[in-house]
Amino acid sequence: MTPAAAPRRLPVVLRNRAFGAVWVAQILTQAAGRMFQVGVVWWLVGHAIGADGDRGLASGAFLAVSTLPAVALAPLVATVIARCPRRTVLGSAAAVAGLVAAATAGWTCAASPPTVVAYGAALLLAGCQALFDPCLTTSVPELVDDADIEAATGFELATQSLAGLAGGLLGPLVVDAWELTGIVSGCAGAYLAAAVLVSVTRFPRAAAVADDAGPAEGAPARRTLRRILADHRYIRRVLLCFTAANVFTTAVYVVMPLYTRSVLHAHGATVAALEAGLGVGTLLGSFTGARLPGKATTVGGACLALMAAALGTPGLVAGQTAAVAALTVAGWCVGAIGVRFVALFQRMVPAEDKPGFFAMMQALLGATFPLSSLVFGALGDVLSPRALCVLQAVGLLPVAVVLWWSGRRTEAPPESDGAAAAVPGSASGSGSGSASASPESATGAVPLGDAR
Repeated sequence: MTPAAAPRRLPVVLRNRAFGAVWVAQILTQAAGRMFQVGVVWWLVGHAIGADGDRGLASGAFLAVSTLPAVALAPLVATVIARCPRRTVLGSAAAVAGLVAAATAGWTCAASPPTVVAYGAALLLAGCQALFDPCLTTSVPELVDDADIEAATGFELATQSLAGLAGGLLGPLVVDAWELTGIVSGCAGAYLAAAVLVSVTRFPRAAAVADDAGPAEGAPARRTLRRILADHRYIRRVLLCFTAANVFTTAVYVVMPLYTRSVLHAHGATVAALEAGLGVGTLLGSFTGARLPGKATTVGGACLALMAAALGTPGLVAGQTAAVAALTVAGWCVGAIGVRFVALFQRMVPAEDKPGFFAMMQALLGATFPLSSLVFGALGDVLSPRALCVLQAVGLLPVAVVLWWSGRRTEAPPESDGAAAAVPGSASGSGSGSASASPESATGAVPLGDAR
């Protein structure tokens, strides 16, 4: 006798109104943050700084400022999230960001602001986002039932990529149409709308999660990251490889606007097309990376080599079509590497060590972004963007070789097809939240850091 088929359930964002509201707030804040960053970089390169100005250094310094809070404030953010109600933290972070953007918009309407205003606004908005994103991840168990945690985490990770893609597309287009005023006004509206959504949403499981928050009697103590890495030479070598790769891959956010301005002599629509190519490629890689055969280090080394070839192509073949295609391939490599290695770390790191491990992994990889932005920004004022593309490729190749060779020298746990296909967060409630702290998760975690 054939059992009756189970009725098809609606997605969790439609079944759970509380999670749906916070999910929309996530879209608004992350799209606004990405739109602000990409738009202001294009404003600096294409509008605010003349031909004789240091466009590369200005845009590189701006991106460095935009990423410092997520790294520098990590201990403070962890303390605030642990001690304060999640809804209060989320609503306050979005509201403060909205007020900062609104004040900046008012300044730009009254008079043309100096570039330092954009830097100051970037620092404050990035600080608010550095608090909002990990708090949202931590709040998922307070919004959904245990059975829906994995589905909710999947929506959250996909939204990070889609919101970043939408913001990257809109940023340059809005700047070309309405200058800096349009960017900050749109961000103000998005942040304030997110704050309202969070403030009117009840977190149904907050009390239950608070009751269960105390450590279980006899539970093993969490170890430090140094101790974890000391026990896992394989993980240590992989993280070092990705940290080195990040220096060259994240430079793409500086190189793209300079390449558009100086080589293609194009406008914001071209920057948007390049952002779209990178974002679409990352999404495709996230869906298909788990199906690639071979060990994680073999796949990672091959993908880094392919990424080196892709990032170097615009330096050898100038043209918008070639650049978009190359960035799509580079994005696919990012997504594929992210799926394989975050899933591998989920299996190798003990459950009690995951919160600290994934938070510190993100901080370690994120710390390279300011360095990369400043170095490649300064080089952009003395070298052509085409030369910077080739430099990215040359820098990635030895890292690809070392990553591939590390898999041959260090024994890693066997990988099954099912394990490789696991999404970050499939292990447990705490593992889910921790893994998804890597933004756009595969994009931010390994190896190409997100600029947000």
